[in-house]
Amino acid sequence: MGTDPGCTCTGCTSCTVIEPQTIDLQTGAKKTLVLAGLGCANCAAKIEHEVNKLAGVQHASLDFVAKRLIIYVYNERGLGKITSQATEIINKFEPDVEVIEEYGAGGIPVIEDEVINKNELIKIGVGAVLFAIALIFEFSFWTEFSLFLVSYLLVGGDILLRAVRNISRGQVFDENFLMSVATIGAFAIRQFPEGVAVMLFFKIGEFFEDLAVNRSRRSISSLMDIRPDYANLQVGDDIKRVSPEGVRIGDLIIVKPGERVPLDGIVVEGRSMVDTSALTGESVPRDVEQGSDILGGFINQNGLLKVQVTKKFGETTVSKILDLVQNAGSKKAPTENFITKFARYYTPVVVFGALAIALIPPLLIQGAAFSEWIYRALVFLVISCPCALVISIPLGFFGGIGGASKKGILIKGGNYLEALNNVDTVVFDKTGTLTKGVFKVTEVVPEDGFGRDDLLEMAAYAEVFSNHPIALSILRAYGKAVNKELVDEHDEVFGHGIKAAVGGREILAGNSKLMSREDIACDDADAPGTVVYVALDKTYAGYIVISDEIKEDSIDAINALKNIGIRKTVMLTGDNRAVGEKVAEELGLDEVYTELLPDQKVKQVEQLEKEVPSAGKLVFVGDGINDAPVLARADIGVAMGALGSDAAIEAADVVLMTDEPSQLVGAIKIAKRTKNIVWQNIVFALGVKGIVLVFGAMGIATMWAAVFADVGVALIAVLNATRAMYVKA
Repeated sequence: MGTDPGCTCTGCTSCTVIEPQTIDLQTGAKKTLVLAGLGCANCAAKIEHEVNKLAGVQHASLDFVAKRLIIYVYNERGLGKITSQATEIINKFEPDVEVIEEYGAGGIPVIEDEVINKNELIKIGVGAVLFAIALIFEFSFWTEFSLFLVSYLLVGGDILLRAVRNISRGQVFDENFLMSVATIGAFAIRQFPEGVAVMLFFKIGEFFEDLAVNRSRRSISSLMDIRPDYANLQVGDDIKRVSPEGVRIGDLIIVKPGERVPLDGIVVEGRSMVDTSALTGESVPRDVEQGSDILGGFINQNGLLKVQVTKKFGETTVSKILDLVQNAGSKKAPTENFITKFARYYTPVVVFGALAIALIPPLLIQGAAFSEWIYRALVFLVISCPCALVISIPLGFFGGIGGASKKGILIKGGNYLEALNNVDTVVFDKTGTLTKGVFKVTEVVPEDGFGRDDLLEMAAYAEVFSNHPIALSILRAYGKAVNKELVDEHDEVFGHGIKAAVGGREILAGNSKLMSREDIACDDADAPGTVVYVALDKTYAGYIVISDEIKEDSIDAINALKNIGIRKTVMLTGDNRAVGEKVAEELGLDEVYTELLPDQKVKQVEQLEKEVPSAGKLVFVGDGINDAPVLARADIGVAMGALGSDAAIEAADVVLMTDEPSQLVGAIKIAKRTKNIVWQNIVFALGVKGIVLVFGAMGIATMWAAVFADVGVALIAVLNATRAMYVKA
């Protein structure tokens, strides 16, 4: 940690440089497995549960939507063994799944296009025709039975085989077993048409459900399809098309009109407009020219650009964004975790309930027929699979995260997306968050015996070794070259300012505390800005006022936060009281705390958290570089204006890719919309299943209703979940 030598505010966090840190809770190693062909959400939940029980596993999370299993282990040496054990578990529950180890960074979620199995469709079609013939025409018993049986085996033969195979592996309560028992039971009580119908409509529903899920996966993937495919590398006078991973720092690449910029770099030749919407959500193109920074993922619109690469592909902003979104599914929302646990108990409870319905009433009720109560039990079995929930809930959260990403709002997990629904207090940093962070000298007030130019010259020599915005504003105002060789000594005084020796004379530049520390009398300047007091050889020489400008978007953002129900808005700043209170008054903030050091900001956030209701959340919004401790301490840390900032992407839970505070309002609205969709699915699925279960037990609901309550509800829930990706922020 270091303090800007020219800082004049009391412990201003804008002037405190904190080295970027990564707070990594995973102390061991990580392995990512791609499960190509994974289609059963219920099986995915079981795989995740079993892998988490392996010795040496710190945490495992299976993202059904992205088909990725992320395993964190305590010790890297045991990673190979754990990977093998995890693969065995996957093969136990889903033997047809291909397990692929994922290497490197910057990939997008692996979404393979499902190939429609024509043979499967033919079997379903032939089975449906035989079913219709047996249902429509009159035949003898054995002919009718044969037609229904052949139809049943054509349609559901693979379900029966999978059920037998899974039972041999100890996997009983899955959808294959349930459908097999239900339909074989229907045949046993001579309900042939319903036995075939259940299997037929289950297969058809499963087919359309898979189509809907895969379409959703592709749609979500396309929202973040910003990964560049190639780079035009300049080698001498030649241009070679290479993979972005093969380009090194310092290499020159050519970006033609219409192409996506492959890597972060600096424009060394050319001028063009670039479309930044894929990263920032901004619709207005940005002008770049020689000397401009440019990021991978931007789209070059018109001019030819030559770019010098400044980061390897794995370290580029686009790579970090892709990795962030890709890993978001591993941080599951509490609702998602609850549904996963609920599903583990729901199916066995319903199955044993079905067994009780089949056996108890015929034994206890006089005249009750076993066939009637077995039929009712079979209705129970058909709707006992919780697929509608375990598919649609993660799909809803993933869609919300993907849709937010398209708007330039990066949310690191479903847990943070859900937490944004409960925001009670929003705490803002000032500089670079609510204000532009662009400082300029607005006033120079010399004391008697000193001129305006004298005061600027002394301050410039004191600030010459600093690259802080305040120092740079003074150097710009001075407007002349500064001979650094004349500076003999240069000492930082933390939280106070700078003491420098120039040509044998002592110059002090800092805040009023620096003047008091050196016993130099000066009047407090009541100016709307940061005040730099200057002294020469212990004699007060005057002060310089540096002002920052409030962002045009800030007032609207504060008003919008209050309109959506945020109880309290607060600003923390290291700036002086006059400046802080003036900004807070202009923005209409509820509270402001000024002259805070970084550790005092953390303590203030902890104090504010005590005032938040138990169900509420505190959000801290900062620039992501100097506010890492506070971002980490808040319930939800939000990094503002973080385009290209590695520290921001690492430290925050939510990253707003533009410098507009109103994006926070958009993030909260997206969270609320996603929550509504998720709960619509939960209420709809459980409601329909509950009604059919009751009606089934009463003998009112048939297996046809049960099929709708299973695959029909799942299909509708999946289609509803896809709405989460289409957001307005």
